[in-house]
Amino acid sequence: MASIQGIVPCLWFDNQAEEAAQYYVSIFDKSRIVAVTRYTEAGRETHRKEPGSVLTVAFEIESTALTALNGGPQFHFNEAISLQVICETQEEIDRRWAKLTAGMDPKAQQCEWLRDKYGLSWQIVPRILAEMLGDPDIAAAGRVMNALMGMKKLDIAGLKQAHAG
Repeated sequence: MASIQGIVPCLWFDNQAEEAAQYYVSIFDKSRIVAVTRYTEAGRETHRKEPGSVLTVAFEIESTALTALNGGPQFHFNEAISLQVICETQEEIDRRWAKLTAGMDPKAQQCEWLRDKYGLSWQIVPRILAEMLGDPDIAAAGRVMNALMGMKKLDIAGLKQAHAG
């Protein structure tokens, strides 16, 4: 039996858990569906789900374990939590951004944040950003922050240019 990480985010869906997990797995490398559990007759008076319908989907994105749960319509995603995707190159940022925003209104995005078609928030972040924002040269870090605040999808070249002054 494979070991599982100590903390596993659980993503609450109305009834799209399996569809969403398959969608996310199709976007990221080193990703897979691990297991699917199904509702049974037990507890039906509480969960009100059809026996045999999907309860949870355990999946991995870039070797990070997550669970998708079909819990019903009472809860929805918001920006209070997001998944960060750390990218090495602009091509990787562009590819991830395009796939996660497919069919979405890009005007709704800001400062590397986006919401996918399920309402889940993501941050598509170049690895170098933390280094630039943490630069002991406060002026350089400030220029990067100013550039960042004006961007939707992050542009590594623009951030580096702002950092250099």
